[in-house]
Amino acid sequence: MTSVDSDDTGLLAPGWAGSPAASATGDRAYLQALLDAEAALTRAQATLDLAPSEAATAVTEAADAARFDARSLAERARGGGNPVIPLVADLTKAVGEEYGPYVHRGATSQDIMDTATMLVALRTLDLILADLARTERALARLAADHRDTAMPGRTLTQHAVPTTFGLKAAGWRSLALDARDRIKAVRDSLPAQLGGAAGTLAAFTVYGAADAQALTAAFARELGLQESPLPWHTLRTPIADLAGCLAFAAGALGKAAADVLVLGRTEIAEVAEGSGGGSSAMPHKANPVRSTLIAAAARRAPQLAATLYGSLAAEDERPAGAWHAEWEPLRDLLRLVGGAARDAAELAEGLRVHADAMREHLGRTHGLIVSERLSAELAPVLGRARAKALLTDLAKRTYTEGRSLAELLAEESELKDLDLDELTDPARYTGSAGALTDRALERR
Repeated sequence: MTSVDSDDTGLLAPGWAGSPAASATGDRAYLQALLDAEAALTRAQATLDLAPSEAATAVTEAADAARFDARSLAERARGGGNPVIPLVADLTKAVGEEYGPYVHRGATSQDIMDTATMLVALRTLDLILADLARTERALARLAADHRDTAMPGRTLTQHAVPTTFGLKAAGWRSLALDARDRIKAVRDSLPAQLGGAAGTLAAFTVYGAADAQALTAAFARELGLQESPLPWHTLRTPIADLAGCLAFAAGALGKAAADVLVLGRTEIAEVAEGSGGGSSAMPHKANPVRSTLIAAAARRAPQLAATLYGSLAAEDERPAGAWHAEWEPLRDLLRLVGGAARDAAELAEGLRVHADAMREHLGRTHGLIVSERLSAELAPVLGRARAKALLTDLAKRTYTEGRSLAELLAEESELKDLDLDELTDPARYTGSAGALTDRALERR
């Protein structure tokens, strides 16, 4: 048997192509996970004297993905609906006549497929967590460096009141940490699957297993996975948990990407990606490619997760279709989020912040960005009704006369004792943004 590389190179998936998650979820990686599950099962039986130790050694040595033809397995999988059936035949042959009968003994295809999926998920989630760690460290630096960098806050696409870029970056970091925490919790709970044909472990008792719990525990230990109290062939909590944490992570990273895409527009230019992508037609372009790819992942992830949630309603002790529907969406989710985490780390580490542009834009509304503050400050001086009427009138005049709110306020004799320069300075009306940023950065 010879190895054939997968044709799935990611040609149409620049978001995950070349990422650590790409190799961890490829056909070769999945094939190795299937073989790891088969070898672990034989070893677990050997530890309980249900199989010779020599059989465990023979199966483990044969369980090398490089020795198997992934393309052939994929084509032959059509016969039984999954790749485990032809793989068992090939692995049995590779092990040899003496110990071949100990391959897959007592298990069903779904035991191996589900367990391999958990292994692939475990290995990929570790890579995602590493990139999330890079992301949060870079965002923490941005938040600290720009703790007091004032910029327009925007609500419903319009200038609202001033905020700081430090607070914005701290918010992005908070979401990255939320994603990290959810992924860690799921990673640490991923279970092995062992139930036999219909989840009763019956075949293992025929082969001498007096204590099914001891066997499932030994199997999980061999793989570094958790022991499940019940076979979960149609109890798909582990898949749903993966769907949830991955979809959340895509959306959490997507929030930062969405902000960068807006703030990096030519006419705004408050931030820029460290190294933008080129255009095939316009030499002057430096496109925000990292943000674009993250945003694309965030748009795809919810629909993939929905398919996995839909597979929860699985009939009988083992289902027809519900289980099969999970394989590709889950791998796509792992790849998408793995690529998005890689891109988020690169985006955060290279992001350029243009504080001068932020300051310039604070004056775009001629001082009206601090009208909320002025409403509160002028009410005790003029009375609430008079203050509101005055500010409403002056707001109109700032546009019709092209003058700043500070200039117009200075003409009001009732306000001559107020420090209007201070009251109308947007950088002095960022509220508790600095303190909130500090508090956010205390989270580890």
